[in-house]
Amino acid sequence: MTKELRLSEASVGKIYQIERIGGSGFIRRRIIDMGLVPGTKVKIVGTAPLGDPINLVAKGYNLTIRKSEASMIIVKVIDK
Repeated sequence: MTKELRLSEASVGKIYQIERIGGSGFIRRRIIDMGLVPGTKVKIVGTAPLGDPINLVAKGYNLTIRKSEASMIIVKVIDK
């Protein structure tokens, strides 16, 4: 079994598919409301100088999320 990859650990320039969303409550609802749901493909386009927040593209639009939020999103690599 391979180790789970969290979006917060993802590399810039690669494309990932969301497998599941962890967490609960308001933060989980906020992530889902942004359109980051299982099956969605996301591309990491950059990070702030200290690595937080993370800039990504999902469903054709840019999103910026905190690293703490990204750590709740489990992904798999689509494009290496």
